Amino acid sequence: MAGALHGMKVLEFGNVYAAPFCSLLLKDLGAEVIKVERVVGGDTVRNDAPLTEGNESGTFIILNRGKKSITLNIVSEKGRDMVKKLAEQVDVVVENFSPGTMDKLGLGYDELCKVNPKLIYASISGYGHTGPRRDEVSFDPVAQAMGGMTAVNGFPEQPIKCGVAIADFSTGLFTALAIVAAYVHLLKTGEGQLIDMSLQDCIWQLSSIEWSPYYFLEGRVPQRTGNGHPKAVPGNLYPASNGSVRIDCGALSQVQRLFRLIGGEELVNSSFSCNQAERIKHKAEIDALVAEWTKKRTAAEIVEQLKRIDVPCSTVPAFDQVCNDAQLMSRDMIIEVEQLVSGMVKVPGSVFKLSKTPGDVRLSAPFLGEHNTDVYSGVLGYTEQEINDLASEGVI
Repeated sequence: MAGALHGMKVLEFGNVYAAPFCSLLLKDLGAEVIKVERVVGGDTVRNDAPLTEGNESGTFIILNRGKKSITLNIVSEKGRDMVKKLAEQVDVVVENFSPGTMDKLGLGYDELCKVNPKLIYASISGYGHTGPRRDEVSFDPVAQAMGGMTAVNGFPEQPIKCGVAIADFSTGLFTALAIVAAYVHLLKTGEGQLIDMSLQDCIWQLSSIEWSPYYFLEGRVPQRTGNGHPKAVPGNLYPASNGSVRIDCGALSQVQRLFRLIGGEELVNSSFSCNQAERIKHKAEIDALVAEWTKKRTAAEIVEQLKRIDVPCSTVPAFDQVCNDAQLMSRDMIIEVEQLVSGMVKVPGSVFKLSKTPGDVRLSAPFLGEHNTDVYSGVLGYTEQEINDLASEGVI
């Protein structure tokens, strides 16, 4: 079954996470992705541990399944000319170089649009292509800090970055959505356009939804709450006799069912059993009441009792338990792909559960330059001798 984006052709100049994740999502939905890599070494993630027995990076495999890999020296004059020829044949270019890098090479939006006026050109960088920080270097943890996420993540005495590269991955996700929107516009009007995406912007988008109203509406700087939920009360990681349990009550009916279980009607009818705005004022006291009840029971006992009364809860499974989770497996979120060198490798499945055009990730990641002949011959029409000559010159 063809994916929803079947027919879209993407040329990716991606390194590390953001741009490769963006084009991976497009590939999952049916786009054809040609990944342009350095002649020596390729994408730096190819060397990231842990490695398979075949010496392939597990992270690279996950981020680049189903793409075509070509090697190309885009600093060389011949390499730049080949990029322009490839740009004529695709709908989308995705790159995550520092602002100005592609322009200096003569491969920026303005130049490539001369050869393909319908081109969608998506550029990902730390701070975007405008503003006072345009030329500053940034990576995911810096973007988390500058976008406000680190300020609200962690415990009162210590801010903590997110354990996932959320700036890179959220920017890749937002960029993929922007590309799809631009592609719809292209199909309607025949017009391409430039997409300028910033890691800081994307983290601010995520952080601001919950936290900016405290400052903009009340003039308060939001405080870190550790494992506590900023709004749901009760909402925290509570101690069990053999570990801990996550409990979050977002609705008054859930609060009342929990209170009835741990304290009976007296607690249900107390001043703690009120609307959310009032409960937040008593957060410490309510958390103490819940913790007094949970610490006398095992995690399994707590979860069993709370599930019976439809109160959101869970244990905190170790990562190896998540990797073997029956729910994830039932939804094909843990699958195997066959790598030419490494054999069968477990990877995450596709989140796109569309009834007619579901995501498809059951393809291997390419080895470096695997599709040189395929692309340079099939797309650009080069002969075998011309391809061999380009290789001997270090162009590919």
